[in-house]
Amino acid sequence: MTQDRILMAHGSGGLMSQHLIDEVFKQAWQNEIMEAMLDGAVFEIPAGRLAMSTDSFVITPLFFPGGDIGKLSICGTVNDLLACGATPLYLSTAFIIEEGLPIDDLKKIAASMAKTAREVGIKLVTGDTKVVEKGSADGVFINTTGIGIIPEGIDYRPGRIRSEDKIIVTGFVGDHGLAILAQREGLTFSTPTVSDCAPLYQLRDMISKYGDAIKCMRDPTRGGLATVLNEIAVQANVGIRVKESDIPVAPAVQGACDMLGMDPLYMANEGKMVIFVAAEAAQSLLDDLRKLSQTQNAAIIGQVNTGPSGMVLIETELGAERILGILEGEHVPRIC
Repeated sequence: MTQDRILMAHGSGGLMSQHLIDEVFKQAWQNEIMEAMLDGAVFEIPAGRLAMSTDSFVITPLFFPGGDIGKLSICGTVNDLLACGATPLYLSTAFIIEEGLPIDDLKKIAASMAKTAREVGIKLVTGDTKVVEKGSADGVFINTTGIGIIPEGIDYRPGRIRSEDKIIVTGFVGDHGLAILAQREGLTFSTPTVSDCAPLYQLRDMISKYGDAIKCMRDPTRGGLATVLNEIAVQANVGIRVKESDIPVAPAVQGACDMLGMDPLYMANEGKMVIFVAAEAAQSLLDDLRKLSQTQNAAIIGQVNTGPSGMVLIETELGAERILGILEGEHVPRIC
C-alpha cells in the first residue's frame, strides 16, 4: 500500500480493500483456513460440546502499558472460553476502522493479535473490515467471536455452586483498570502501573485434573471482582463471604486507588479468573496455581455460605463486616 493512513476507499470493497486485507490482516494471520478466502471459515472440529463467546473492544487508548486493543481482543475472548471450560480453537474478528488511522498502527494491532493467538493455540480464521468517516469512531473498534470444545466431564456453571465451596482469585486485582486510567489521564506513580492483560492458557491443562471439583469460573473484567461475586451470588442463589485482607492487591495499585478515592475491587481485570472450587480441593488447586507464572499470586479469598442469598459480605481489615455491593453507575469507561 502506498497510503500511510486509512482512507474511506479502504472500506469500499474494491481494490484498496483487498490491499488492506492482503497486506495487513492476511500477512499477520496466515493459516490454511484463512488462505481459502471463502465467505466464511470452514474447518473440522473434534467431537464434544461447543462453547462460543463474542465480545467487542472499544478501549481508549489503543496502546497501553502491558498491551493494546489487539492483544486485549484475543485475551478477552480466550478467557471467556476458558471460563466455560473450553479449549479455544477458532476465532473470527471484525474491525470498524476510523478514517485517518495510521496503517502502521493497524499493522501493530494485527501483529499483536497474531502473536497472542499463537501463544494460546487459537486460529484467526475469518474476519471483516468496515471504514467509517473521521469522527464516527475512535481509531478502531474490534469485535471477536471465538469457539472452543468442552471436554467430557467439564461443567462450569453457577448452578453447581454449593455452601462451603471456596473462592479463589488467580492474582492481583485492579491492575488493568488503574493502568488504563493512568495512561488516559497522564497520571504517574512511583511504581508504574501495567495492565494484567493476558490469555490464561496455562490454566487449561492444569485445572482439568480437578474434574467436577471446579464448580464455576468467571473472569472479572468490567465491574471488577466485586461485581462478578455479586452476579454469581444471585445466579447461584447463595451467600458469599470474603475477607478483605485475603484479597491480593498490588501495593502500588492499592496506594494509587487510595489516593484517587477508588476501590480496586471494582477495577477491571484482563488476566485474572475467579474460581469456585469444592472445599476439599481448594488448597491443592491453590498450590498448583502458584506454580504457574500467570497465577503465582493466587489466593483463597472466601467461601460460599447458605445466606443471605444473593448477597456478598466482606470482612474488613478492621474486623467489621459490610455488604460488598455490585458496581453502580460508571466507574472507568472504555476500559476494554
